[in-house]
Amino acid sequence: MKKLIVIEGLDGSGKSTQLELMKSRYDAHFITFPYYETDSGRMISAYLRGDFNEPDPKVSAYSASIMYAADRYTSFRTHWGPLYESGLPVISARYVSSNAIYQMTKLDRSEWDSYLDWLCDLEYEKLGMPRPDLTIFLDMPGDISQKLLLKRYGGDESKKDIHERDISFQRRCREAALYTAERFGWKRVLCGENGEPFRAETIGSAISALIDEELKN
Repeated sequence: MKKLIVIEGLDGSGKSTQLELMKSRYDAHFITFPYYETDSGRMISAYLRGDFNEPDPKVSAYSASIMYAADRYTSFRTHWGPLYESGLPVISARYVSSNAIYQMTKLDRSEWDSYLDWLCDLEYEKLGMPRPDLTIFLDMPGDISQKLLLKRYGGDESKKDIHERDISFQRRCREAALYTAERFGWKRVLCGENGEPFRAETIGSAISALIDEELKN
């Protein structure tokens, strides 16, 4: 039976760490987005450096979404699509849900539902990307995720991309994530409190419980 499981979260929420933990627990194919070393991924790298400098956020929300969608489509058709179709479970760090979190935030809240309708139609209907069977949102409090990001970059703020360094943007992204999670039934895993992250193993156990339940179906 085909299964696609997505581990989603804001920058610094621990997605990569959790993906590595899951590799020791499941016989599955693991992927992460974007694919930075491909042509489509290099376009995204240029966007994250701020090279495009699109002044209108309403344009950027859709133009950036298309870049990320193209990267996912390319990877599906050239890499993991046959594995998914064979019935091997696929576990992904980031997916279509990342567009909802990061790009929808650029729009007025009154436009969020129409954006989500457009996004799902683009990626799932027009491009034929598989819909996730389970999306797990790693909800790391913003103050903690910023500390973890700074640690990742050795204390060098300049290494953060345009999204990571914008704290107010990160706050809006969490609002968008919780809104989308409610609409689409994502599972939420709290990852820290009182200024400190939970142990990676504790978070991993919560994630595994959700994945185990999904794989039973």
